[in-house]
Amino acid sequence: MVRTTTIEVDGRSLRVTNLDKVIYPATGTTKGDVLDYYLAIAPTMIPHVAGRPVTRKRWVHGVGTADAPGEVFFQKNLEASAPSWVHRQDLAHRDHTNTYPLVEEEDGAATLAWFAQLAALEVHVPQWRFVDDTTARGKVVHHPDRMVLDLDPGPGAGLAECVAVARLCREIVSGMGLDLVPVTSGSKGIHLYARLDGTLASDDVSAVAHELARSLEADHPDLVVSDMKKSLREGRVLVDWSQNSGNKTTVAPYSLRGRERPAVAAPRTWDELDDDLAQLGPQEVLDRVARIGDPMAVAGTGEGAEDRLAQYRAKRDESRTPEPFTSSGRDAGGPPTFVIQDHHASRHHHDFRLEHDGVLLSWALPRLTPSSTGRNNLAVQTEDHPLDYGTFEGTIPKGEYGAGTVTIWDAGTYQAEKMRDDEIIVELAGRPDGGLANDGGPQPPTFVLIRTDAEKRQWLIHRMDKRKHRESLRRRGLLPAAGPDDGAPPEPAQDLRPMLASPADAVVRRDLARAGADDSPWALEMKWDGIRAIVTVDPDARTWSVRTRGGHDVTAGYPELAELVDRVHVPAVLDGEIIAPGPDGTPDFSRLQTRLGLTEPRDVERARRTAPVELVLFDALRASGQDLTSLPYTQRREALEMVVDAGGTIQVPDAVTLPLEDALAVSEKLGLEGVLAKRRDSVYRPGVRSTDWRKIKHAQHTDVVVVGWRPGRGERTGSIGSLLVATRTSDGLRYAGRVGAGLSDRDLARLEKKVEPLAADEPIVGDVPAAESRDARWLARGLLAEVEHGGWTGSGRLRHPVWRGLRPDLTASPDGTVDA
Repeated sequence: MVRTTTIEVDGRSLRVTNLDKVIYPATGTTKGDVLDYYLAIAPTMIPHVAGRPVTRKRWVHGVGTADAPGEVFFQKNLEASAPSWVHRQDLAHRDHTNTYPLVEEEDGAATLAWFAQLAALEVHVPQWRFVDDTTARGKVVHHPDRMVLDLDPGPGAGLAECVAVARLCREIVSGMGLDLVPVTSGSKGIHLYARLDGTLASDDVSAVAHELARSLEADHPDLVVSDMKKSLREGRVLVDWSQNSGNKTTVAPYSLRGRERPAVAAPRTWDELDDDLAQLGPQEVLDRVARIGDPMAVAGTGEGAEDRLAQYRAKRDESRTPEPFTSSGRDAGGPPTFVIQDHHASRHHHDFRLEHDGVLLSWALPRLTPSSTGRNNLAVQTEDHPLDYGTFEGTIPKGEYGAGTVTIWDAGTYQAEKMRDDEIIVELAGRPDGGLANDGGPQPPTFVLIRTDAEKRQWLIHRMDKRKHRESLRRRGLLPAAGPDDGAPPEPAQDLRPMLASPADAVVRRDLARAGADDSPWALEMKWDGIRAIVTVDPDARTWSVRTRGGHDVTAGYPELAELVDRVHVPAVLDGEIIAPGPDGTPDFSRLQTRLGLTEPRDVERARRTAPVELVLFDALRASGQDLTSLPYTQRREALEMVVDAGGTIQVPDAVTLPLEDALAVSEKLGLEGVLAKRRDSVYRPGVRSTDWRKIKHAQHTDVVVVGWRPGRGERTGSIGSLLVATRTSDGLRYAGRVGAGLSDRDLARLEKKVEPLAADEPIVGDVPAAESRDARWLARGLLAEVEHGGWTGSGRLRHPVWRGLRPDLTASPDGTVDA
């Protein structure tokens, strides 16, 4: 029985369950103990995670034991069921968008408590933060404000060896003018953190850390290794530099660890790093913080980080040059600015500058600003400049840095299509008499900047013709061909039925062993435990609709999916699955049951509070008025990712690149149904169950028809005891057995309301054994449902069936003998 209570954290109410559940069996540490630790450490921990997207590592059923470890999974996306006060931020990746939770000063303690409620023991964050940026009208990714070195001992090495390597690292990093703070990781090794000033991109920091690791390996080959290969790590310590990548995360300082015994990633002092060093538990960490404070404070929280203009000022003498040294404020509501300056220095060049994050990002263009799409010009990134440089014209005196005459070639505002550490795409709006409007280049002037060498800060700049680029995408089949209906509202999808997958038997599974590999003809996707949905979206008219596999319009039942009109860029018809995540984020079909068949707004809103849904999209059938079903799967997936800006309640899952058996293992750990294998060259065949798509489930699911029920005994006296079910065949209904397992009190109450008006004297199926029909109550019309089972007996009965729920989304029989 679930034991529930509500706690108050800084004015926020949080519903928590089963606080006496043991999470660490070796010590008897409970969920309540985990929650108490995070509440106590919150004031110290929050400054180190604030502004950073959190990836959680969860042990829903506890960490287990050494012989039987508990199941664990990483969770990036914020659940739709998350409390509204949890801060969140979207992060666009190359092919999808994730919505991450943030632990901010405001509501941070309550958010950590919510993590504990979900058994998210470990909190992982990157070395960079989101920062407010008026030029982007929201939050943007800032350069990293800290560097981390992860000292990971190989077999035969331990903390003593990590201490020795830590001292070697400290000696080198001190010579760079940086201080290192050691953190015993709570696992096997030590993390070393250094505060940075935010002027270097993630790739630059990774390059520095990598070079440091290689240098240590060269000087101490018997102690240090910089290569990740496990075969090289015997008796040595890996200096893992890779966690400085913008795509990587590290367990946060003061986070618990999901080991056999509870331990903490604990900041330490250098005086503590001796041969007796040990990992610390949560109470030891709390006692230390109360006694000596936070050793990590020296590594900084990002606030007060060194001025990003320090390098600019270091190169100039304010008393000798007319160049500006300030960044005056500007209209926070206006678009970001750009300037291209014609610089007659020792070598004539253009300076290309973009306002971003409170400074002007700057590049020198030795071959000037490209006026055609025919070539890529070198762009050398220089130091950030103050915003006031955007209006600077004048002569820099001889002998000063950049000596020569500077004039403005063009200036104005820009719109960023992409703003990443390694790639930038901007559309510029310059002056009517400026250089861009009169250089003969394609309009509107759009430039792509691509980093080619992280260590030397070299980029290429390319002038893009947006019209030709769009035509190129159309020729490759990634956008529909232009025509009179281009951009027209999508045709109604009531006649479209989803394409269905055929089961994969043992022989087919052997053939699919390499599915998911780049050179395999098969792609893999996770199989979601929900109901299939064909959605029609017209973002221009701000209309949307949802139809089930059986063609039923259920739009009114899922108001949260109205987010589609903001997430889908063009009129489209898309294929996906509606899921209802449970408290642990896993799709919960029984929870989804409470949403099925509801149409009245009051009923929908009530159910929505306890069972919010999400839409997982995996195919595009129409876009901009064009039919995409004849395109191969790979091109439809690319089109889907182009037209959908995933996030919030609308998700586009990543492709699965693991071998089939590994993918199945991950799917099972995540509580999903299984995996789908789809031929990369397969077209979309509406309404067809095709062998081009194969489903591999952890358990078998079958659609059944409830034809009657038997009264209950014991605890179910006076209610339904079991259901009598049949399957539909080409010859009509065939009896398939009884189902009693899996029926919850909520299921029984709902079924009683359904069966009462359908009572009949005779069954609608004819082959029910006498022993099972003796006290049966029959239905005049069957109810569509779904069960999970372990196969079939020789007589055609379900083996060990378990109730999953009614399926009103499926198609009813034309003769009326079955109700949807």
